[in-house]
Amino acid sequence: MKSTTPASIENFDYTKSCEYIKSKVRSIPNWPIKGVIFRDITTLLQDPKAFKEICQIFYNRYVNEKVDKIVGIDARGFLFGSVLAVELGIGFVPIRKKGKLPYKTISESYTLEYGEETIEIHEDAIDRGDRIVIIDDLMATGGTIAASAALVEKLGGDILECAFVIELPDLKGREKMGEKPVCDP
Repeated sequence: MKSTTPASIENFDYTKSCEYIKSKVRSIPNWPIKGVIFRDITTLLQDPKAFKEICQIFYNRYVNEKVDKIVGIDARGFLFGSVLAVELGIGFVPIRKKGKLPYKTISESYTLEYGEETIEIHEDAIDRGDRIVIIDDLMATGGTIAASAALVEKLGGDILECAFVIELPDLKGREKMGEKPVCDP
């Protein structure tokens, strides 16, 4: 497989890239329920330049860090997390909605902006002391990422950072993160 990562990161224009990526995210009002503005990344994924640039931003951020595994949150975190794991040459661990993983799991429930959810991770997915980056497409109220971080910590993983393509700061998701480091999108 040919790497999508350029050989040099020095010539990468982060600010210009972020502006381009932001322009490719579609906002859909009143979905899935009235009052919620859904940030649709399918338009970003359909644009090869935008998709490559967001993957490049994540790669540039972690290429010189000692990361053992990337944890991706169901389902859009899988898209960015798996690409990043391949590019870094490390393992990828999925966190899925309850009942979707076939082996022994641990779970965590949380409240999100329009309901309640439970997520799970395989109990053998992370070794004690593994250095972990958790990745998802969006941080809104912070419930999903806080629950994911709790799962990683239950398994003994050390969270280096939680990373997102989009953050909705008005929803104050960082407040649920406590002292956990959050990558500025």
